[in-house]
Amino acid sequence: MSLSSPPTPPLEGVCKLLPQPSDRLLEVVADEYAPLAATYGAQNVLVLKRHPSGLERVRSELADDERVAGVPRVESLPEHASKVIEAYDPTLERLEYEERIELISLVIAGASRDVPAYLESASDHERFGRDVGQLLLEATRQGKSLGDVQSTGRGDDDRSIPQACLAFLYAMNDRFHEAVSDRGYLERAQVVPRAVSLLADDADSLAERVTAGYDAVLAVEFEEYRALDRRYLGAVSADADLVCLGERHASVERTRVEPGRIEAVVGSGLEIELLEPPETGTVAGESDRSPHRAITRFLATGETPATGAATGETTAEDTGRTYRLRAQTARKQANAVATEIQALRDRQGWDHDAFAVAVPTVERVPDTRRRLRRAGVPTATIGTPSLASDPAVLELYTVISLQCLRRRGGPDEDPLARSDDYDEALNRLRARVPDFTPDLLEACDDVSVSRSLERWIHRTDLKGRIATTEEWIDAREQYAGIRRVLEIARFVEETDLVGPDWDGLRRMVERTIRYDAPYVHTVETQPPTGGVAVCAIDDLSYDSRRAVFILDLIDDVYPGEQFCTQLFPTAWLRDLPSFPAVTDPSPETVADTFTPVEAADAVGDPFATYHAQRARRRLARAGRVATDRLYFCSYERERDGLRRRYDESRYVTYAKATPGIELESVDARPDAEIYGGANALEALLEQPRAELERVLREASTGGQADLADTEALFEELAVVLDDDAIDDDLVEAVHSQFEFAAGEVLRDE
Repeated sequence: MSLSSPPTPPLEGVCKLLPQPSDRLLEVVADEYAPLAATYGAQNVLVLKRHPSGLERVRSELADDERVAGVPRVESLPEHASKVIEAYDPTLERLEYEERIELISLVIAGASRDVPAYLESASDHERFGRDVGQLLLEATRQGKSLGDVQSTGRGDDDRSIPQACLAFLYAMNDRFHEAVSDRGYLERAQVVPRAVSLLADDADSLAERVTAGYDAVLAVEFEEYRALDRRYLGAVSADADLVCLGERHASVERTRVEPGRIEAVVGSGLEIELLEPPETGTVAGESDRSPHRAITRFLATGETPATGAATGETTAEDTGRTYRLRAQTARKQANAVATEIQALRDRQGWDHDAFAVAVPTVERVPDTRRRLRRAGVPTATIGTPSLASDPAVLELYTVISLQCLRRRGGPDEDPLARSDDYDEALNRLRARVPDFTPDLLEACDDVSVSRSLERWIHRTDLKGRIATTEEWIDAREQYAGIRRVLEIARFVEETDLVGPDWDGLRRMVERTIRYDAPYVHTVETQPPTGGVAVCAIDDLSYDSRRAVFILDLIDDVYPGEQFCTQLFPTAWLRDLPSFPAVTDPSPETVADTFTPVEAADAVGDPFATYHAQRARRRLARAGRVATDRLYFCSYERERDGLRRRYDESRYVTYAKATPGIELESVDARPDAEIYGGANALEALLEQPRAELERVLREASTGGQADLADTEALFEELAVVLDDDAIDDDLVEAVHSQFEFAAGEVLRDE
């Protein structure tokens, strides 16, 4: 934002806050929207949500409301800000993520400043590029620059190592944005700051043109609006009736960079109104509230059922109940979840759409989804995973690499190319492409790298191969990966950043694959095919499902190690007030932001306590999504090299020890019904060794092993293996399990 821009209008209106995360949030949103739509008309009410995730759920809830006539206008704040910028300058292009990676890499490589020794050393680590990218994205969103570091430093002579590192990174970020501006681009992280500046300046009567299209603004998810977001909201609601709707004890993203309760940071222009919790109603004479509502409240606020009963805010009947699912390994955790989902479908008759599986980060989505599908559970999540795990992208990258070698005369002419690497690349293409020969590479080669890739895709029927071998969701994701590579190829031909040839394309695709991260890409949890939603826990907050499984509920994850970045040690961050996160909170700040704080957490480092409380809120927000059943899922881990034990999150331990909260165990049972072909094969292979180990264990401890049961089990296995439909390799694998259990490594043929 330019320094000469006038201040944006303060927020004026009403701020309605729920006392804690509510399991009826979408109903509350509809209740607040209905009177506004009735007064002004649906098309004259703008509904702004802070984050894009869950937007379709909000839009669907409002569209289905019988009290409202018309189609609701629901947008995320970044989406609306993009339209504001387009209204001012339709020719302005936004820099794609891949283009950003290339441009900022070139800027840093051409830096005239001396690179601090610490960063020079840290650059060897695999995550360095991603961590720098995340830091600079956040700095851009908050308008941080080199001047901010200089104004808080202690001079060039005695500047500390962390300040010097941050100053270097911010200087590179400033240079990067200058290069972006010179090329006529706008970085996505600049969208909201740029829109705020344009609206404040009222350039070309922009503010009047934007606000003329609506008479009221309903800002939902208000607890997550940061300072810049609130400035934007003030600008777009200056001439409109403003209603802000949020939840106390629910902010996770805002509190990462801005401490304090939401009602304490919004200014005096908003009239704060605390909403009563929604009426619960009854179904067949029973309360239809979530059976785990007390647990959600406890995780969000620290309030226990006993505390509520003592203050008259709850009744003694307000007991929280949830389910605890524990497995031996992380892999078996997903299998146990699949088994429970299938069991609930059999007992309750619920569709797959009624379930959601929440993982700690979006990087965990692909593996979890794959394990559930192998166990026979269809999943519904669509996302753009990291390019490094996309088979179609890796095929195109192999083609690009081989074309580079061909242009340089092949491995015999290029001393930097090893013939075994060349042969390995050819073998990868032979394994994927029917009837592949090296001549196909020459046939697809063209002066245009983008046209060459398009020829390869067409001549090898890449999309057709994907469609016939992959499930629908995997196919759609791989199509997205192909599209991204083609966009990079076109960008290479249009920009002066890299040469418009195979070498330039290879360097850019390689860098994109290396630094690409799923967190920058959209994840959709409700595609038309249906299925169990698998998503990051933070993307689940504006949703509603019958049953929710929260995976990896171990202490190393919730709260886990508390850090704002892996670039710098946490101790360094205390000397960096310009770092774009809360780095040095006082005990008073922790108490003001998260009152009350669990006594066991309040002892120790305020930084660790502050960010641990944010992890606790994540669990509360995910828990309120479940309407019927909430599952805390964990697994055994080896501790101190001695033995394996369950390492559950401290928050599960707190809940278990709290009067009025019950955790019902649904651990996987040996006699549980098996679902899914992959699970059945795995169980079949485990039976021989597991049964023989049981017999040996009984014998070694002086017990009496019932060999009749063992004989019956082995006879049943023999009947299964004699079936003509059983593959010979599977029979061989089962026989091998018997021999391994007996201590035989090799079998005499």
